[in-house]
Formats: sequence, structure tokens, C-alpha cells
Amino acid sequence: MTRGVASDTHRLRARDLTAGYTRATPIIDALSLDVPAGALTVLIGPNGCGKSTLLKAMARVLPAWSGAVMLNGQDVHEMPTRAVARQMALLPQGPIAPEGLTVAELVAQGRFPHQTLLRQWSRQDARAVKEAMAAAGVTDFADRRISDLSGGQRQRCWIAMTLAQETEIVLLDEPTTFLDLRVQVEVMGLLRAVAREGRTLVIVLHELNVAAAFADRLVMMRDGAIVAAGTAAEIFTEDNLKTVFDLDARILHDPESGRPVCIPRVPDIGPAIARAAE
Repeated sequence: MTRGVASDTHRLRARDLTAGYTRATPIIDALSLDVPAGALTVLIGPNGCGKSTLLKAMARVLPAWSGAVMLNGQDVHEMPTRAVARQMALLPQGPIAPEGLTVAELVAQGRFPHQTLLRQWSRQDARAVKEAMAAAGVTDFADRRISDLSGGQRQRCWIAMTLAQETEIVLLDEPTTFLDLRVQVEVMGLLRAVAREGRTLVIVLHELNVAAAFADRLVMMRDGAIVAAGTAAEIFTEDNLKTVFDLDARILHDPESGRPVCIPRVPDIGPAIARAAE
């Protein structure tokens, strides 16, 4: 499933994008973002800041009240659904598989955009499913039911389904939620490998240090707007963490990778305890 490395163009762009769940209260307003091709972009920000809304609007799940999302030069909201699905895949937060579905059956659903009434299951579909399961490390689970797997194993299966769609662009909304740190690192390592093959990934994450460790490009959001965008070295700073998250923290750097690491400052509660005891 290896692809040629993408050029340094932007195949996915948001231009003055306003979107939300009601026109009266947009979540993101006149937001613009260029997503670098062939890289792993991570969106971070406090709850309710618009990360998932932006992802859904780019994937055409939510309408654009104004502005546009451009996919390879076309307005994504004016393209046929199947045409979008052949170029861009979305893995939403907390997907649920039908009861009794096996891993192979789930991953095969990723081939739906490539099938029509005249073109049903093919050797190309079988190859794509086989390669996606191998890339996600779930081949050994092919005949097991999704419900019988651990959280990390299930998440790898969902990622395999998304990879089987064989799109150049992959959007993932919090793919590491509820996973322990070791499994988060494994999943992010898999996604980084996918980006290194030339695909364009946009991922919403909550874990700040995981985001800083794996992102090629970080986008910090607050109140429906982009506060900062760039590499982790450029924007993962004490000032930005205070502005975006209202978080008092120190930034250290990993001695091996050089990546920034956030260390929250713990307030001294000793005097407050002493006063309460008086």
C-alpha cells in the first residue's frame, strides 16, 4: 500500500469557513487553514473549541454556512458524495460496529465508495483489504468479532477500514481516546507510518504531549479560531499553552528527539490547607 511521496502542495484547504450545528450559533467562523500534503497535521485545543466541527466540515459531514473547503481544487460541498469518499476518508470519534461483525467484514466496508451496481467485489478490493489489515497489524484477527477485541485492537481495525478506502487524505477524530498511553503511542506510530507513505492525515487529539511528539504540523484552536499553526518546535510554547488552554506549564525538550514536552506547574496548596485547618 506504499504510495509515492506527495508534493508540498495543499490538497485540502479551508477558506473563510463558517460552520456549526445551527446558523445562529456557528462553532467556527471565517476560519482558514491549509493542510500540507503528505504530512501528519494534529488539531489541539480545549473542549468545545471547534476541532471536531472543523474536521466534520472538511469531510462534508457538516454544511458550510459560508466560505469553502477545497479538495484538490474543487469545493467539497459541491462534489458528489462518492467522489469525495474516493479522495478523503473520515474516521469519526467512537465508531460502533454492528453486532457480530468480524474484522475482515468491517475492513471490507472501506471499499464501499469504489463499488457500484456494475462493479461489485473485485480482486482490487480484496487486495486493498488485505494490505490495510497488514498495515494496521490486524491480519491475525481477520475472523474474530470486533466486540471480542480490546480497545486498542478495535481502534486498529477501524483504522484498517479507513486505510482500505485508499484515499490520499485521511481525517481522524480522536483515534486514541480511552486508550492507555502505550496503546496511544502504538496507534500514533501506525498513523505516522501512514503519513510517511505519502498520505495526508489530519487528526484531532487531546493528549498534548502525544500531539507534540508525533505531529509534523500542529494547529492550536480556541473559541472557533486558529491561534497558532506550525511545527511543535515553533508553537508548543509556554505562552501558547497559557493562551489556548489557560495552562501554566514548563516546556522541556526530549534529549533524544528534541521534541517539546509539557510539564504542568503544580500549585502550592500548602498554605490553603494550613488556613483551612485553623
